[in-house]
Parts: sequence; structure tokens; C-alpha cells
Amino acid sequence: MKYYAYKAVDASGSLVEGMMEADDLAAVNDNVSARGLFVVRVSEVNAFSQKLDGFIRGWRISRTDIIEFASNLSFMLHAGVPVVTALEDIANTMTNRYFKPVVKDIKDKIEMGMHFSEALAIHKHIIPPIMVRLVTVGEETGRLEDSLSDAAGHLQKQEDLNATVKRALIYPTFALITTGGALIFWFTYVLPKIMEFVTAMGVKMPPVTMALFHLTKFTGKYWWVLPAAIIAIIIVILLSKLRPETKYYWDLLKLKIPIVRAIVYNKLLAMFSEQLRLLVSAGITIDKSFDVVAQITDSEVLRRAVLKSKDSIVNGSTIAGALGSHKVFPPLVVRMANIGESSGSLDDQFAFLATYYFKIVDDVTEKLEKLLEPILVSVLGIVMAVMIAAVFIPMYDVISKIR
Repeated sequence: MKYYAYKAVDASGSLVEGMMEADDLAAVNDNVSARGLFVVRVSEVNAFSQKLDGFIRGWRISRTDIIEFASNLSFMLHAGVPVVTALEDIANTMTNRYFKPVVKDIKDKIEMGMHFSEALAIHKHIIPPIMVRLVTVGEETGRLEDSLSDAAGHLQKQEDLNATVKRALIYPTFALITTGGALIFWFTYVLPKIMEFVTAMGVKMPPVTMALFHLTKFTGKYWWVLPAAIIAIIIVILLSKLRPETKYYWDLLKLKIPIVRAIVYNKLLAMFSEQLRLLVSAGITIDKSFDVVAQITDSEVLRRAVLKSKDSIVNGSTIAGALGSHKVFPPLVVRMANIGESSGSLDDQFAFLATYYFKIVDDVTEKLEKLLEPILVSVLGIVMAVMIAAVFIPMYDVISKIR
């Protein structure tokens, strides 16, 4: 099937734009016309353009927008509003101009006979896979509003967790940027002027001043080396993460660095436990639940461990035994999984683990924020002390010579 972009006009005369997957131009015209629209233009787009459009839309649509969408839809379905009517009302009141056509497209596809979960799955670059899976279960069990509420709650926890980590990094980032700006000003403007004056006075400069002087000359001549090197390193890292083989080692490195591990590792375990709790509570089998978790996790290390654990479970292993064969899962996770299997309370045990690891992430980020502050102040103080000493020692010699 190919991708086609279309422009059409509705009954009110408003222009409607969209993109759909179809076999040919005739199928696009039939689908658009079946929605009560007058087709103005249809053109084929290549797969790259479609992926680029999906990436841009996904970037413009935040997780908060999706949470609000799922919550509002859940409330309206609880109130007895039909799903098509609810989607129409949500789209009409939506402020995000990138998300609005997505919601309208979902509504149109439902009107053409498609299941709600299938319409969501078409926009997989925007709608998280776990939400699609929960909606599928909700349609099968007749609890669609509850599934949407569960999805919104899960996404909100994920958003809160990310906000907690970002909050801990605000102060270090601000301190590094401001100090870096001050150092650039000293190296490019203050230090060269002082060095010229000191050299003209014939004063012998101390080693620390000479080192900074040569560094200033180098940065003045080859200033482009540092930003070019940083950009090159970022590009190499991003390209290497596109391949699962190299991404695995990057993700493994995150789990080896002490301070980074404290946040990343516990965050992974928190999301793993929360996602499994949600999927198991919805009635999804454990092997399908592991598939979904592997699909949505960002860590290649955890993804491989989850998929291998799923294969072990399918081949007859217990959940605890499958998880225990991988070092990425700590003894507590294995022990709670064993209790859940034995007592038939697997969702409760994973709920406990999710709460436990969410609490650890909160504690670690709070302590990290307090720990980084004195370390940064000390490091920045040393740097500024060296800079000041490099300037004032020769200046003192100049003043003494003048006297």
C-alpha cells in the first residue's frame, strides 16, 4: 500500500487536509468522499515524507496532550456519550492544531467501520503502544472507558517521573551554562587584554598564567574545534543508537555509571513494573504483556532481557525463573514475581514494585540535587580561583615594578 496526501472541502466550506494509506488514487477518493467531503486534490507521497510528517506531528504533540485526550474521552464515555460524538466534541475544542486532525482522522475511520483500537494504531508515531493495547482489551471486554482511564493514569505517572528527573538537572545545567559563558568571556576578551599589558611591561608571567595564555591563543585561533567536536560526537552517538547492536552498549554504559545508574536503572524498573501491572490487570496474557513492554521500552538492555524472559515463559518456565536468569532484574523483582505467581496476585505485586521504585527515583533525584550543588560550587570555585590567580599574580608584579 502507498501513502497519499489529500485536500478536501467539507459541507461548511472548510478546507480539510490529511494523509492516508491506500492501494491507489481511486481508493483515496472513495474513502474521502464516503466521509461527506468534496475531494480537491490527491497526491502520492513517498514513505520518507510520510515518516517525516509523522515525526514532526509526534514532536509537536506532547504526552500531556495525549493524557488530556484519553482522560476527556474516558469521562465522556462514562457519561454515556457515543465514541464518535465524543471524538467530534474533543476535536472541536482541542487547541493543539497538530493533534486536532489526528483525532478527526480517528473519528472518520471509526465512521467507516474501523475499530477504535485499529484507528489509534494507524497513528502509532503519536499514540503510545500500551494505550492501543489497553483500548483493544477495553473493546473486547466492554470496559473501554476504564481502559482509557488506566492509560491516562499510566502516562501521567510516566510524565511525573520524567519531570522529577528533569527538575534535578535544572540547577547543574544552569550552573554549567552560566559558568561556561563567563569562562568564554574571560578567555576571549579579558585575559588577552591583560596579557598584552603585562607582556608590554616586561613582567615574567607565572606558569599558570602562561598556560592560560597559550590556551587563549589556541582557542582564539581554533575556536571552531570545540563546537565541531561536540556536534560530531552527538551525531556519532545518535547514529550509533539507530542500530540495536550499538545502542545496546550505550544503554549498558548508562547502567554502569554510578550516578546515572541510580536514576536510569530505577526508572526502568519502575516503568517495567507499572506497565506489567497495567497490562496484567487488563487481562492480557503474560507473554503478550512482555511483548508490549519490550516494544515500548527505550532501553535495549531491558528489551532483550524481557524478550528472552518471554521465550522462557512460553517454553514452560515460571515468571520468576525467567526474570531471575537476567542480571538486569534485581532479586526483589524476582521474589515479588514468585509471590505473585504463587498467590495469584501478580498485578498487586507489580503495583508494589512500581510504587517502590517510583519512590526510589524521587529520593535519588532529591538527594542528587542536594549533592550536586556543593560539588558544582566547589569545582566552579576552584576554576574561578585559578582564573583570578592567573590574572592578579602578574598584575601584582606589574604594580610592584611601577612602584
